[in-house]
Amino acid sequence: MELFTTSFLTGLLTIIIIDLVLAGDNAIVIGMAARNLPPEQQKKVIFWGTAGAVILRIIATLVVVYLLHIPGLLLIGGLLLLWIAFQLLTDEKDHNVEAGKSTWAAIRTIIVADAVMGLDNVLAIAGAAHNNYWLVIIGLLVSVPIVVWGSTLFIKLLDRYPFILYIGSAVLAWTAAKMMLDEKLIKAYLPNPIFFQIIIVAIVLLLGWWIKHRNTGKQDE
Repeated sequence: MELFTTSFLTGLLTIIIIDLVLAGDNAIVIGMAARNLPPEQQKKVIFWGTAGAVILRIIATLVVVYLLHIPGLLLIGGLLLLWIAFQLLTDEKDHNVEAGKSTWAAIRTIIVADAVMGLDNVLAIAGAAHNNYWLVIIGLLVSVPIVVWGSTLFIKLLDRYPFILYIGSAVLAWTAAKMMLDEKLIKAYLPNPIFFQIIIVAIVLLLGWWIKHRNTGKQDE
């Protein structure tokens, strides 16, 4: 895949959407880790914490892109990504992160928390990159700063327009189905790949919607 072709730009847009949807929690973590520091130190912590998180995320994603060449791992990765897409619609997440008491403690908290919470991002972006290492690097360099500095706005948008979450889940499910289709072990058995991807996306969205509304109904009782 060459740089800035239609395929490259489509992949880049997919990575940005994935990171925006999945990294909302990471943005909250960054804010919570720096909340006890003076305003002038908070900017420094957010900058260096984000820089460290981006570097670690790029390294981890490149490793996963390489590992996906192993036979069978594309199928496993696709199934895991389907679960992440489903969990995105149904999970209520807790954000109990201890605030750092010093600049470096807060930076360390951000990097460690992002590494732990960013495993879903790593897998999703590796799947969307289709073996293009430049796409991984550029996608993360573009999307992570957007998440960090636009986190408040994005979280408000999610609260106001819940359908954004369904768009993100659909992109993840589509990427997961594409990963599974790229697996040589099953590729020959699926002659109509587009139909397969549409069915997978529909199942994830409908099942996620049903369980979320069922859980909401139980809480109201």
